[in-house]
Amino acid sequence: MKAERTPAASGPRVQGFAGRGFRVDGITCEAVLLTPEAAQAWAAPALEALGAADLAPLLACRPAPEFILLGTGPALRRPPAALVAALEAQGIGVEAMDSRAAARTWGLLRGEGRWIAAALMPL
Repeated sequence: MKAERTPAASGPRVQGFAGRGFRVDGITCEAVLLTPEAAQAWAAPALEALGAADLAPLLACRPAPEFILLGTGPALRRPPAALVAALEAQGIGVEAMDSRAAARTWGLLRGEGRWIAAALMPL
């Protein structure tokens, strides 16, 4: 019996960590926004100040993502309640975790072909 591997979903891949940031498709940036189709460097605000407008490129994704992985930096921190409420009002959930875990989870879920987005704050 020959084992066949399902091809990975297309889109950006987090290849590793570099200093306080991430290496995504050969480019290093401290903070990054990821959609199934693109990655872009991000000037992440302080977590306490994070609002839906800061995630606009993720919200413009069509179809809308199932949920947003929110990497909160070197440690898991609770995102602002107003942000979570604003996203949930649009039918988009938020899964917060430390940024390294969020980057790993991104790869796993995108490998399954899940239509998600991610906002990864500096490490």
